[in-house]
Order: sequence, then structure tokens, then C-alpha cells
Amino acid sequence: MNPKQELAEERTDWAEDRTILAAERTFAGWLRTGLTIAALAIGLQALFRAAEPTWLPKAVATLFLITAVLVFAAAWSEARRSHRNFSTHGCRVQPTWRISLLSALLIAGTLGTGGVLWLL
Repeated sequence: MNPKQELAEERTDWAEDRTILAAERTFAGWLRTGLTIAALAIGLQALFRAAEPTWLPKAVATLFLITAVLVFAAAWSEARRSHRNFSTHGCRVQPTWRISLLSALLIAGTLGTGGVLWLL
């Protein structure tokens, strides 16, 4: 193989690794968005706790919590889809089980927060 071809293949490998890292940053961005939405739900409930009827702030906060769950599920789905197409060269990819576990824990925590919210 000539040196130009080797350099071209090496650049392609680096580009694939950059794509992998970008996909992981995107997953992290989705998680940050979901956590922000969940925090907004908790803040709304705290801010409007004294509102009448009492179920109204809880319902609005629940809508935001459901949105956060959907964001976590979408992040998990897209991360799994993109991981199927990866072939790494110089970087390590987060294992799919770790992404799945993290997403499941965030979904469970958000649903638990919703349950606690309605018990207050």
C-alpha cells in the first residue's frame, strides 16, 4: 500500500472515531436536557404548591416529568441505534449495557419523582 493510501485510511479511521465521540456527546446532551426538564417540573411544583386546585400544579409538573422520560427513552434509542454502526479504531466506546442502565435509572428516578410528587 502506498503512503498516500495509508494516510487516507488513517484519516478515515480518525473521522470514524470523531463520529463516535460526537454520538456520545449527543447522548450526554439528551440526558442533560431530560434532567433539566425534570428539575423544571420539581421547581414548578414547589413554586405553585399553594395554588388551587391542588392537583393543577401536580398535573403540570407531571407533564414535564413525562416529557423528561420521553427524552431519556429517545436518548437511549438513538444511542443504541448509532452504536450498532460503530467500528472503533483508537477510542473506546461506552458499552451498550452502560447506556441502557443509565437510561433505565434516570427513567425510574423520574417516575419515582412523579409518584412522590403526587403523595405530597
